[in-house]
Amino acid sequence: MIRRLAILLVTVSSLALAQDDPTGADTTPPDPKPPTTPEKKPVVEKLDESRYRIGDIAFDKQSREIRFPAKVNMSQGLLEYLIVLVKGKVHEALLVTEISPTHLNLAFTLLRYPPSPELFSLTDKNGRVLDEHPKISAAVKAGARIAIDVEWDDQGKTRRLPVNQWIQHTVTSANMKAGPWLYSGSDFQKGQYIPSMTGDICAIMVDPGAITNYPADDNGDNVWFAFPKRVPPVGTPVTVIISPYSKTTQPKKP
Repeated sequence: MIRRLAILLVTVSSLALAQDDPTGADTTPPDPKPPTTPEKKPVVEKLDESRYRIGDIAFDKQSREIRFPAKVNMSQGLLEYLIVLVKGKVHEALLVTEISPTHLNLAFTLLRYPPSPELFSLTDKNGRVLDEHPKISAAVKAGARIAIDVEWDDQGKTRRLPVNQWIQHTVTSANMKAGPWLYSGSDFQKGQYIPSMTGDICAIMVDPGAITNYPADDNGDNVWFAFPKRVPPVGTPVTVIISPYSKTTQPKKP
């Protein structure tokens, strides 16, 4: 359970943050193998009064914003994931990154984003999937909702947009509606943090093993494509920016 990761990792930075309290024939490539060596113990570096860094991930205790580098992986084609590791499911992901999934989850934990498993079906004692979902409080649901933006250099000008505007619905041809993503947290398997094995960072098609998921309509169907008229060329460096979701935030025009 994700809380076990929190208990283990928060101790790394408890001294630094103790006073902070922000609120067919199957041609699909095989999943990546688990790492042969364990990840190094994360080190939280304090940058200034509110900003910290863990590896390649920067976060702000006041704004609760998380930033990390990525690259455009697809400018057209079917999408099942928004973000994966470079050794992950790159054949169906909009962006790729080389960050540590463990570090990202630690940033979420330290900023006190509550993980919500609301999208995942329950199972019985025999492991059979039930037509039921866990009951999650309104407070946890609200706290787990996040906005995901992308920032990149466009001919010398810095641009920033909700990443939803880079994703197109194959039936309506419209971009993905403005709205939140969900911090779902993932889990452990055989002592390994699942996203570190699979490379799944952010899923559009619901994936219990991903750190974040898309909680809105059509998250169980193959209907989302990269928006070719909007997505920059493959290989373009971007910064992924995660922040608390607010219904009052007006989406920027593409």
